Amino acid sequence: MERSRKMEWVWEVVISGAEEQLTLVFGKMKASMILVPLLDISMAICLMMSVMLFVERVYMAVVIGIVKISGRKPDTRYKCQPIEQDLEQGNLAYPMVLVQIPMFNEREVYQLSIGAACRLSWPSDRFIVQVLDDSTDPTIKSMVERECQRWASEGINIKYEIRDNRNGYKAGALKEGLKRSYVKECDHVAIFDADFQPEPDFLHRTIPFLIHNPKIGLVQARWKFVNANECLMTRMQEMSLNYHFTVEQEVGSSTYAFFGFNGTAGVWRMAAIEEAGGWKDRTTVEDMDLAIRASLKGWKFIYVGTLQVKNELPSTFKAYRYQQHRWSCGPANLFRKMLLEIIRNEKVTLWTKVHVIYSFFLVRKIIAHIVTFVFYCVILPAAVLVPDYEIPKWGAVYIPTIITILNAISTPRSIHLVVFWIVFENVMALHRTKGTFIGLLEVGRVNEWIVTEKLGDALKIKSIGNAVKVVKPAATHQRRFKFIDRLNLVELGFGCYLFFCGCYDLIYGKYHFFIYLLLQAVAFFVMGFGYVGTFVPSSST
Repeated sequence: MERSRKMEWVWEVVISGAEEQLTLVFGKMKASMILVPLLDISMAICLMMSVMLFVERVYMAVVIGIVKISGRKPDTRYKCQPIEQDLEQGNLAYPMVLVQIPMFNEREVYQLSIGAACRLSWPSDRFIVQVLDDSTDPTIKSMVERECQRWASEGINIKYEIRDNRNGYKAGALKEGLKRSYVKECDHVAIFDADFQPEPDFLHRTIPFLIHNPKIGLVQARWKFVNANECLMTRMQEMSLNYHFTVEQEVGSSTYAFFGFNGTAGVWRMAAIEEAGGWKDRTTVEDMDLAIRASLKGWKFIYVGTLQVKNELPSTFKAYRYQQHRWSCGPANLFRKMLLEIIRNEKVTLWTKVHVIYSFFLVRKIIAHIVTFVFYCVILPAAVLVPDYEIPKWGAVYIPTIITILNAISTPRSIHLVVFWIVFENVMALHRTKGTFIGLLEVGRVNEWIVTEKLGDALKIKSIGNAVKVVKPAATHQRRFKFIDRLNLVELGFGCYLFFCGCYDLIYGKYHFFIYLLLQAVAFFVMGFGYVGTFVPSSST
């Protein structure tokens, strides 16, 4: 009797175990039936986008190689002789230039930008400095106004302009500034954001291009980052932006195709702005909007890479996230608004249309963000969870390796940081992808504009490893930086997902993708806990 009971118990255990195994097998089969086709489609789309991005990067590399070998510089392709002194005309030989400085609560940098603009080596009666102050802090407004009065007392023709509202943000301020009566006598307008410091010879190196070439509407200079060595995050930004300036901008200028205005450190011909329809605030990239409309009217642009203007990179993670949201959401939204207008345009060539729609917008502003995040942080990790799923190495390894090398060589001094740059860019691609879809769908934070925080020289910076702790003057009352203020839950969630996928691949995988997945998970955790960039403790009075 007892033996019979034991046999029944054994059979129950065996049957129960078999049922569990069958349930598990059928569950896996069911999951595979749903997951694999989805994975196949997603993988195919991502690989196609990767190829598009790869071809675009190789094309630009070839063009840059030809430019470097042939020595095709702007001053050899365009007439740009210096302005000759005329005893009869005197200073009238110099065109009248307006220098606009839009700012908003720029306590730390307003003196730097105003001082640099007022020191431009141009006849003092032939340029006007216009400070467009949208500050909402009365103390900062009074400080900026006093600074303008100080320079006015030294003989500089400087105008302090304010508005009753912030409608249109920067675009609204620039547009309002051009309505002033004294602007009518100006032929050109130079624009500098509040943290930009042009060298004294800036106008002498840009205005001649506009004087001698009537079809040129914009001369764009390169940015030089004064705080690139502040922390690891600013080094990563320098690598990305150097590629933009040394490759993307140079290719657009050298091939006489379109390249975007960077919103600052450039000089516009007034006639080009007027013919294009002036400043518009329909997106958060008013600079790109104006550049495209001017290009569609037939105006040409020049990029002068040897002319550098000092400025500051955002050094806090929060500020950088806001900036990247604006820089990804705005172009996507502008693409949505201008696609048909570009297609229907009859003034520009088919090549220009293809370049703007495909290269400038589709590949660089949309696909580059989406494929970086979706493929390397979502699809590829999911693929390692499916048994025996074939992941093409040419798409997962070879193409990104070549793209990374092409990007890294634009900043030779940081090549040893390329691994950090890869994982950092992949994390930021999360925010860029989100911004891109918000712009394309025109929902949520599509018109959000948060001015990028600058630290300037007002804070004493002390390096601590890869991060930087900012020490304020003793008179400032500080409170401890709350840990909860640094948490970024989205990054932490993706960090957990990648960590799980990496551990699974380590145990069961065959491609050794766990090396990348675990490293990328660490990057998400580091940024999720806020241990990146400059830490600025909040102050209270």
